[in-house]
Amino acid sequence: MTERRLKPAIAALAVAGIAIAAYLTYVHYADTEAVCVAGGGSCTKVQESEYAELLGIPVAVLGLIGYVLILLSVWVRGDAGRLAGAVLALAGFGFSAYLTYRELFTIDAICQWCVASAVVMTALAVTCVWRLLAAD
Repeated sequence: MTERRLKPAIAALAVAGIAIAAYLTYVHYADTEAVCVAGGGSCTKVQESEYAELLGIPVAVLGLIGYVLILLSVWVRGDAGRLAGAVLALAGFGFSAYLTYRELFTIDAICQWCVASAVVMTALAVTCVWRLLAAD
């Protein structure tokens, strides 16, 4: 697959990630509960855990920043844009994996929004690395 085809896929995934992270950021600052199809309060439990912030910054805000930066990397030409996107997406994937571990083994609750974000970030890691490796 060519970079010309990968860039729109990366952009679409980044926009989906921005939507998820923006919603979770809203939930955090509006001090409201996330709408969860599964119910049971798992999203609230995760959102209120000590792992919902890093150095006082909500992880949703960090995700929002990361997704925006990945989206911007699509418009940066050459190796710099490809490398930036891949590094950001791989870092996001690693952080998502850590947070998923915490959900499963520490918090004992799964937030569907967090899972959706982790799936999007995983897809971004794959497509951004593919874009880097498929460089002309």
